[in-house]
Amino acid sequence: MTQAPATSRSSRRRHDREIIALAVPAFGALVAEPLFVMVDSAIVGHLGTPQLAGLGIAAALLMTAVSVFVFLAYATTAAVARRVGAGDLSAAIRQGMDGIWLALLLGIAVVAVTLPAAPWLVDVFGASDTAAPYAITYLRISSFGIPAMLMVMAATGVLRGLQDTRTPLYVAIGGFAANGALSLGLVYGAGLGIAGSAWGTVIAQCGMAAAYLAVVIRGAQRHGASLRPDAGGIRASAQAGVPLLIRTLSLRAVLLIATAVAARLSDTSIAAHQIILSLWSLTAFALDAIAIAGQAIIGRYLGADDPAGARAACRRMVEWGIASGVVLGLLIVLARPLFIPVFTSDPAVRDALLPALLVVALSQPIAGVVFVLDGVLMGAGDGPYLAGAMLVTLAVFAPAAFLVPVLDGGLTALWWAMTLMMTVRLATLWLRARSGRWIVTGATR
Repeated sequence: MTQAPATSRSSRRRHDREIIALAVPAFGALVAEPLFVMVDSAIVGHLGTPQLAGLGIAAALLMTAVSVFVFLAYATTAAVARRVGAGDLSAAIRQGMDGIWLALLLGIAVVAVTLPAAPWLVDVFGASDTAAPYAITYLRISSFGIPAMLMVMAATGVLRGLQDTRTPLYVAIGGFAANGALSLGLVYGAGLGIAGSAWGTVIAQCGMAAAYLAVVIRGAQRHGASLRPDAGGIRASAQAGVPLLIRTLSLRAVLLIATAVAARLSDTSIAAHQIILSLWSLTAFALDAIAIAGQAIIGRYLGADDPAGARAACRRMVEWGIASGVVLGLLIVLARPLFIPVFTSDPAVRDALLPALLVVALSQPIAGVVFVLDGVLMGAGDGPYLAGAMLVTLAVFAPAAFLVPVLDGGLTALWWAMTLMMTVRLATLWLRARSGRWIVTGATR
């Protein structure tokens, strides 16, 4: 009886160390990724407004094309972590190589579509006559880096599955520095304009992919894993990724619907909505870092045939999610006077922003648990359930969001609808976590 509290504290401390060791570097790597676009925007912005507008359109298209394949990281992390838990590092790296080969094939396919479709895609986004040529140029050149971007995603998943989030952080920092230096040199030094910015990004992404491949190949040689493409393994990686692709597309649909509704409300509302969405995305990076730790840790426990360890880790990460959500919510409330003037000086936008921000702050503890449980179920390889749960969430959110302008609810009502969306996600994920049906042990699910 007297041993139990000490054992419980010891277990919590062990889980805390694991979570911190994985989540902190993962957060750094996640924050480094959007800095690529920020650096390009700062450099291209001095060329002129049409160039900057063209970059904005092309970058949005590029990020959309790449982000739908984020399952390459998620599915690979879970699969590799299971094999690590089972003690078979050779099979873990072999599984990771299948994910990287899949990423290469998908990247080539996306390039083949993007190159001829670039003018049409830019036109669909409503680019002006002055901005469209720059958008097309940037999109076509930067599309050559898509295979490298997707390979980076898959290789990041390999290393996360191997319980290594430090290497992705170092590679992300190196890629960010290289991208800035190359873009400056090519845009202004070589006089290539916006094309130089695009080529700088392509070269930096290829360099990052090469760095990841060097690490993975070294691991494969050390553990005797084959580097050759395996049709069966690639097919299995694709099949594991399909449910996560459905989940991601459903989530993207939620965000697109929210933006479309905000645009229908007023120019003031869409301006305020974009500011809130940027802040919401930033808080998501912090919560996603814990989810990434969850993917790696849960996959390892299940691979090691340790369901009790998986449950204990899940409980501790939920506690981390709640605490992180409370802290982020308080930061949003307390820091409002500091960051709102950075984004806007328009009194009307500020008035629309303030009450909606309070809703976002209140919803952060919910978001904390949602992100953590999402990561836990991904780490368990429970993709089909996640896909179904997100489709249910979309079915609830869409009518609620479309009712906002009908009922003249305004931006605050829209963000209450977003909170409803997160609450539905919480309910579906919590029910699954409580059921224990996600706990399937072994090297494969």
